[in-house]
Amino acid sequence: MIGLFKWGGQAVIYAGMALWIGYFANMPVYTHLDPELALIKLSVIHSAQRKGECRKRTQEELEALNPNMRKPYDCPRERLPIHIELLLDGELIYDEVLQAAGLAKGSQTRAYQRIPAASGEHDLVVRMVDSARTEGYDYMKAAKIRLSAGAIFVVDFRAEAGGFLLRGPVIENLSEG
Repeated sequence: MIGLFKWGGQAVIYAGMALWIGYFANMPVYTHLDPELALIKLSVIHSAQRKGECRKRTQEELEALNPNMRKPYDCPRERLPIHIELLLDGELIYDEVLQAAGLAKGSQTRAYQRIPAASGEHDLVVRMVDSARTEGYDYMKAAKIRLSAGAIFVVDFRAEAGGFLLRGPVIENLSEG
């Protein structure tokens, strides 16, 4: 008789836990984005140019160093900040100046941004400065894109691939880089 209560009690407990998990697996409904909107994701991982110029070491300087440290050039570790702008239909929707990571600011600069946008056709311009220039941009990409409701459009940056890469429906490339 005690065994029957024991097994029955376990069945009730397990059924209650299953119902509890089942309810919270489906309710409350969570939507990460308004169903009417699309999402633009900007992803940049890039090492900007060095803050100072590299200089060639003299023969005397090289001889004063340990053999394992005899590099012919002395380059500063610190990197310049990068400036990223993203325009949608001529409106500036992202504008950041980002410093390089690390104690000596000598590592890569990282940017990741999620930007909700209305669905439809848009003119997208993304540009970046990673040097000491004061006018113009080092990298720029302009395109006419189509955003669908609930879709994700990715703007990625790969210097080795030539600059910005657009991953999503592009109607027309207006510029390269």
